[in-house]
Amino acid sequence: MPYENLPYAAEAEAPLSTEELNVLRRQHDREAPEVTTQTKFNFAWGLIRSRRKTDHQLGVGLLTEIYKETPDRRRECLYYLALGYYKLSEYSKAREYNSQLLAHEPNNLQALSLKQLIEDGVSSEGKTGFLIVGGVVALGAILYTTYVSAKKSG
Repeated sequence: MPYENLPYAAEAEAPLSTEELNVLRRQHDREAPEVTTQTKFNFAWGLIRSRRKTDHQLGVGLLTEIYKETPDRRRECLYYLALGYYKLSEYSKAREYNSQLLAHEPNNLQALSLKQLIEDGVSSEGKTGFLIVGGVVALGAILYTTYVSAKKSG
């Protein structure tokens, strides 16, 4: 597991139980349509910590609303936006938000740990892309060789 050496990033893979998330969801739903910023943040925090991508997307959406609508809450949104985008494998956005946080708090251990996870994700994604391109090139070479062989035979 990539989090073993990054204790401050453990939250990235420590989901809330379904029961805990449902408590936050019920509170959010009870306040609708006038949900307080704190309730919205708490629910988004729980969604980001979920194992489901759809929850991550909803959590990022709620945090983005808070980030845009409540300037005095932006700093506390930065880490969870970065974490949410990391969990969605949107590494450039994750890096952007995490970099903003580190610009204000260069010694923030959570953000420093998350930075390493993001870089590892980018590296892994790059390796996967390289393997896909390599596979396409190899397939093309095989098809070309088969085509040339068939032309010579026929």
